[in-house]
Amino acid sequence: MRKNLKVVVIGGGSSYTPEIIEGFILNFDSFPVREIVLVDIPEGQEKLNIVGNLAKRMIEKSGLPITIELTLNRREALVGADFVTTQMRVGLLKARIWDETIPLKYGIIGQETTGPGGMMKAFRTIPVLLDICRDIEELCPDAWLLNFTNPAGMVTEAILKHSNVKSIGLCNSPIAAYKWLSELYQTPARDIYCEFVGLNHLHWITQVRINGEEKLEELLANREGYSAKNVPQFDWNANFIASLGAIPSYYLKYFYLTKELLEEQQLSLDKEGTRAEVVKRLEDELFELYKDLNLTEKPKQLEKRGGAYYSEAAVNAMKSIYNDTRDIQTLNVRNQGVLDFLPADASIEVNCVVTNQGPIPLPVSNVPTAAKGLIHAVKTYEQLAIEAAVTGDHGIALQALANHPLVHSVNVAEAMLDEMLLKNKDYLPLFFK
Repeated sequence: MRKNLKVVVIGGGSSYTPEIIEGFILNFDSFPVREIVLVDIPEGQEKLNIVGNLAKRMIEKSGLPITIELTLNRREALVGADFVTTQMRVGLLKARIWDETIPLKYGIIGQETTGPGGMMKAFRTIPVLLDICRDIEELCPDAWLLNFTNPAGMVTEAILKHSNVKSIGLCNSPIAAYKWLSELYQTPARDIYCEFVGLNHLHWITQVRINGEEKLEELLANREGYSAKNVPQFDWNANFIASLGAIPSYYLKYFYLTKELLEEQQLSLDKEGTRAEVVKRLEDELFELYKDLNLTEKPKQLEKRGGAYYSEAAVNAMKSIYNDTRDIQTLNVRNQGVLDFLPADASIEVNCVVTNQGPIPLPVSNVPTAAKGLIHAVKTYEQLAIEAAVTGDHGIALQALANHPLVHSVNVAEAMLDEMLLKNKDYLPLFFK
């Protein structure tokens, strides 16, 4: 077992980086990373320097024998890597604003991972990730790629279908659920078990056990449920949740409360701007904090970001693979028949046993009948969107969008698609050959 692990963080200039550095520091005894390389693109040089220097101060304060390197040379960075993580945003926050605003013009939810905005993010991201995978295949073929880049489920499926890289998709939503339950029941997360069923940003919790005692029925009466900083807060319909028999992910509010969330987005656009503009203000604040040479730890303000706590998911997965711990984590993996109504090569989000050979998805005890249709419909959209992303085929892109449950008209889908493709032209060479 190697004692000098090398981890490469692609998108190293991200505001999230202090969180993953904190994770490496806290878990050094069981996950002895000795070399961390933070990689970014030329447009991210300034942020890379700011957050990279904070990372160095955090390591120096810890006293651990870890080196941190900052680079714009991805290929050089990847040589000999044991683990690679991705936390990148192709098109930066500028493109996220397009994802959130253009659909609203057509009376459709504008969100960066769900609906038309999510598809456009996938179109920008998947070809770049597959290019990174070609480098990994050549320069560190044994490395594990842990992808946190959204839309994580679609990106993971594209990697598993179109590369030979060992890859796992990560999301902070399951950890958010455990934190909610831990606080609610004043119980450590290690004494809580949840069964997750579905897709990334489209899952349901079908079992909850606290110290072995089943609590799902009790929780179904809790109308608020757990939520996130980046999803508006609306109470669930109590009768609907009780009869559903499962706790839906907060992202399911886009499907179950479409009218209410669309109205909220339109009002928010006028009052405080898009979520991207809110995040931009928060990021500016964070990077001002990161510049402080006296700052030597992750600031609490980082938890205001919608993806807070992702490093727990990332470091836990790496640590479990390295140590062959065989613990249970909720990950995005190949279906392999777990959900028998989906293709075997579809990416799903379920509980897995994590081994040194990778995650093994566990059978699910229950998939609510009411959830199956939505899972199948969204997966159909996702698979078409992935095909469009790797081919640049306009017709397949239109089929993907027209099949999305949040899109109510083929004619609207076509007009919206053409506008979004044109706006993203600089990032979509396959569509504009």
